[in-house]
Amino acid sequence: MAGAKGAPQGSPILTNGRVGSGAGIVHRAWADGLGPAEQLLWMQRLLRHAELAGRQGEIPVAAVMVDGQGRAVGWGSNRRERDQQPLGHAELVALQQAARLRGDWRFNDCTLLVTLEPCPMCAGALVQARVGRVVFGASDPKRGGLGGVLDLSTSPSAHHHMQVVGGVEASLCADQLERWFKQRRQQQREQRSGKPAAPAPAG
Repeated sequence: MAGAKGAPQGSPILTNGRVGSGAGIVHRAWADGLGPAEQLLWMQRLLRHAELAGRQGEIPVAAVMVDGQGRAVGWGSNRRERDQQPLGHAELVALQQAARLRGDWRFNDCTLLVTLEPCPMCAGALVQARVGRVVFGASDPKRGGLGGVLDLSTSPSAHHHMQVVGGVEASLCADQLERWFKQRRQQQREQRSGKPAAPAPAG
């Protein structure tokens, strides 16, 4: 995805003071904290973490909580299958780890970065945790809770309104998920037919 003029490749597009990812998202531009270059670096790290989760049979989504000084205080990837835990989404894993490390449930000074737009469950948890900013990669028009099917960050019922930036390395994040689901469907077909599953594609 092309970035705004002067921004690194893969950056969100900035128009009229709002950040957009080409899918009708997102809300406000970054005012301080992590700039476009830092967001790209973190998202590239998350893509590597998500790839590892995918190889372990999890949907390849990864998240990190970064504090106001640019330090990672919580990492997470999907763990639903591994832990048989319905709450094992990457955002919640990172949020819980960060809360334990900081000894605090409030994250007003922090940024949560994640490779896929948070679902309504995770978006609601991020609102409850007073997260200052959420940065995500691929949009989720079917299940997204920060602009996909609804937007909990600007809901009148929300007691806290987060800054949201979407579309950071959106193509890479979306391609990673698409490859994983394609591979899983192929494996399921081959298992039903009794044929051995093909090896996972490189990259």
